[in-house]
Amino acid sequence: MNIHFIKMHGLGNDFILIDCRKKEFGVQSSELGVFSKKLCQRRFGVGADQLLLLYPSTIADFKMRIFNADGSEVEMCGNGIRCLAKYIWDRNLSDKDVLDIETLAGIIRPEKAGDMVKVDMGEPILEPEKIPVNIKELGEEGQTPPPNPPLGKGGIGGVFIDYPLKINDKVFHITCVSMGNPHTVIVVDDLSHFPVPYYGQMIENHPLFPKRTNVEFIEILNTAEINMRVWERGSGETMACGTGAAAVAVASNIKHLTGKNVTIHLLGGDLFIEWAEDGHVYMTGPAAEVFEGTVKMSSSLLQ
Repeated sequence: MNIHFIKMHGLGNDFILIDCRKKEFGVQSSELGVFSKKLCQRRFGVGADQLLLLYPSTIADFKMRIFNADGSEVEMCGNGIRCLAKYIWDRNLSDKDVLDIETLAGIIRPEKAGDMVKVDMGEPILEPEKIPVNIKELGEEGQTPPPNPPLGKGGIGGVFIDYPLKINDKVFHITCVSMGNPHTVIVVDDLSHFPVPYYGQMIENHPLFPKRTNVEFIEILNTAEINMRVWERGSGETMACGTGAAAVAVASNIKHLTGKNVTIHLLGGDLFIEWAEDGHVYMTGPAAEVFEGTVKMSSSLLQ
């Protein structure tokens, strides 16, 4: 059996998208992690940061499942959902300008914004136990950060802000946010020369994070611009991360470093983030189709 795929990217964060709305897709749910790991290999497979799967939904217009290059399934991907929406609109699968997409992070709503896609990412989650951050791992020196005043509509409570986390020879002051998936935001100096892979993998797998974490290293340029590099959970350093950019905008605002409208400069280009009055975070950015092809289904893809 041949499986048809589309190669897409959002600012260089690249994806293999497979339309699974038809029953002919011959990969069982229990095999999807292995399938993704093999397919995402850049020398022995198609090559991608993540695998996106499009399904029908009983509660929304469509459903999206996301698997990392290491085979782990994740809740949400901001660049990925923009690519999924572009695929749907380019092939006239829906005539709606705003889509409801079912994800493990809930219903996410991408909408057309000229040549770009704007996504309602929902409200940020700041409570440590919901991100999640394993407060029990803080030890005797660690203290639960005091709750901040409620932020925005919905009364967001306490935040995990500027906690000192020692990783080998360095102490990082981390601020944690969930945008449906966990993020750890760290301000650094000289971002262009910072060893993101070295520290990123250690922070991702630190016992403080029971579901691991994405790690965003940022440099504040001014109150409306941020440089960002990202170590993605299960994928390594990537050129862009939409949920990460949203988390960075929230974290920099609650740290009083920026306003609520920021441009995030990533290795692959720019994302525009607004933390609006309704408490929701809105992300706007491009999505592009690169090529399409087929991969021959064989037992080696499932082992």
